[in-house]
Amino acid sequence: MHLLRMSADEASRQLRSGRVVATLTVPAGFLAELRSGLTSPSLVYQTTHGGISSRVTQQVQALVYALNRRLQETFVQTDLHYVQLIQHGGIATFGGRRYDVLGLDRMHGLLLQLPKSAQRDRVAEFSRIAGVALGQTGNLLSATASPIGLERAPEKSRSSLLSAQVQAYALALTITFLALLLAAAALAAERDENAIGRLARGLVSLGELVWAKVALAAVVALALGLAIAVVFGVIVEAGSVVGGEPWVRLPLLAVGLLLAGASLGALGALLGALAREARTASLVAVLVVMPIVFLGLVPKQVSPAAGWISDALPFAHAVRYFSSSLYDTDPWATVARELAWLVGLGAIFGVCARAATRRLLA
Repeated sequence: MHLLRMSADEASRQLRSGRVVATLTVPAGFLAELRSGLTSPSLVYQTTHGGISSRVTQQVQALVYALNRRLQETFVQTDLHYVQLIQHGGIATFGGRRYDVLGLDRMHGLLLQLPKSAQRDRVAEFSRIAGVALGQTGNLLSATASPIGLERAPEKSRSSLLSAQVQAYALALTITFLALLLAAAALAAERDENAIGRLARGLVSLGELVWAKVALAAVVALALGLAIAVVFGVIVEAGSVVGGEPWVRLPLLAVGLLLAGASLGALGALLGALAREARTASLVAVLVVMPIVFLGLVPKQVSPAAGWISDALPFAHAVRYFSSSLYDTDPWATVARELAWLVGLGAIFGVCARAATRRLLA
């Protein structure tokens, strides 16, 4: 946040024109009210309409919070000064007037000079107890001013660049791009060379042709994914990153890489069957990758529609599987659910790719 001092008219004009995103007005008499300590003066702010208005409001609230924190210490010290006057006595200034405060200590001394009586002893005991209680006022005021503190714990987490989420997205993005492109280009190239027609006439079935491309994508995704995981783990171990790399989870990760690659390969085979030629299939696969990745990055809480669409594509399920299989304490429920999604989507895309290939050869 960058603050600029302006007149009220200039600030209003700048806000209307959109040159500034918010104005913060200090009302007349603000400082006098603040110094008096009798009332809590308010700052007045206005923001532009639009998507960033909530962000601007948060920034203004943070600014006022920081100011209150700084003023808090001064106010607590001022209040403690008044408490000490009540406890020990002295000269006080309040509301522009000076007062000579007797104080509990001096009052207690004067009481002891009076003739002894039950009433005198009761008042003297009260002044003594009140003095002891007021001695604890400093701690009470500090606790009341800040009921909840916030301390930053020593760093025990890894860098965001080496986080579980980054590793999961890196694996999913790499195999998504590779599996889609490989399966789509391979099937389209065989069709352009009329290899599919010759093979389908006796050597292999259309289903075997399609599933061969799926298997190719799965094997390549497995090999490349494990290589990325190993490299990532070596970097983590070499940098002595907190948490280390869960090497014992690599077999579980391998299962997900294989099925995610197969599911994405089935989708790539479908794109290759629908494209007219190999170059078109490669271009379509590249263009399809970006929307798939983008939809997988959008949280369902932000856009439910994007979340539903991403559930119909393998990328989001691969990300959740990789993250859970590597770093969740109890990953089995998530792993089973995402495996079911990947198997189901792969089967659907594979059947559709077979049907599309048959239609082209008909």
